[in-house]
Amino acid sequence: MKYHLRRKDREITDQTELKRILRTTKYVTIALSMNNQPYLVSLSHAYNEVRNCLYFHCAEAGKKIDYIRSNNNVWGQALVDQDYAEGECDHLFASVHFQGKITFVEDIKEKQAAIECMIRQLDKNPQPMIARLKPERLKTVNIGRIDIEEMTGKKHETKT
Repeated sequence: MKYHLRRKDREITDQTELKRILRTTKYVTIALSMNNQPYLVSLSHAYNEVRNCLYFHCAEAGKKIDYIRSNNNVWGQALVDQDYAEGECDHLFASVHFQGKITFVEDIKEKQAAIECMIRQLDKNPQPMIARLKPERLKTVNIGRIDIEEMTGKKHETKT
C-alpha cells in the first residue's frame, strides 16, 4: 500500500538530496520484526551510492542477528536534527525513510569496499585507517548490507 505525504511542501523529491542525507548522517535507525514482535536498533553506517545500499558492521550473534535471519525486510530512517526553532514552537529536520532487504556480505572484496566506505563516511582522516586494513582480518568481520528498494524524504526548515 502506498501512502502520500500530507505536507507536500515538506517532501524531499530530489534523489540527490536524499542520497546526500544518507551519505552525511552517522547513524540510521532500522525497524526489524520477528514473530510479530518489533525491534528498533540504531547503527553507524555508510551509504554506497553506486549500489544504493547501506553497509554496517555488527557481531555474528545476538538479538539483531536473530531478527534479521528471521525476517530480512527492514524499514529505516536517517535523521538530520537541525534543532528546535526558538520562538516558533517547532523542530527543524531533514529525514530519509527507506525500505529494503538485509543480507550479510561474504565476499572479501566487498567487505573491504564496505569497510573503506564506512571509514570514509565516519572518520575525519580516513586514509591512515584504510592503509592499515588487512584483507585476511576481514574474514571474521560481519558486514550487513541493506539493499534499498524505496526511499522517501521530508524536511522542515526555518521560515526566516
